[in-house]
Amino acid sequence: MATADLTVIALGRASASASEYVAEIQRRLAAQDKVRYRMHAMGTSLEGPTRDILEIVAELHAVPFEQGVPRVYTVLKLDERRDKPGQTLDDKVRSVQERLDRDPEEGA
Repeated sequence: MATADLTVIALGRASASASEYVAEIQRRLAAQDKVRYRMHAMGTSLEGPTRDILEIVAELHAVPFEQGVPRVYTVLKLDERRDKPGQTLDDKVRSVQERLDRDPEEGA
């Protein structure tokens, strides 16, 4: 299993707002069942097999083009741990939170 962070940026759009493109990307994610996802303020977190993540990213990258935008800039951060193949986004967050709870004074 891999985890990823995706941001699709539509360049050359008429409005400064990106919500139209983000909403369509979220609709596309809701319509598929290969990759789990979670929208956040600056993009979308994905988890699933690397091949499936890359496949859906290609589809999502095309969304602004389909809506008439002349240029799309996509940022993908992909993390795959083969020593922990079942690790999820929640597992990663939980690991850090547990460390914070154990060592509250470290890093202060």
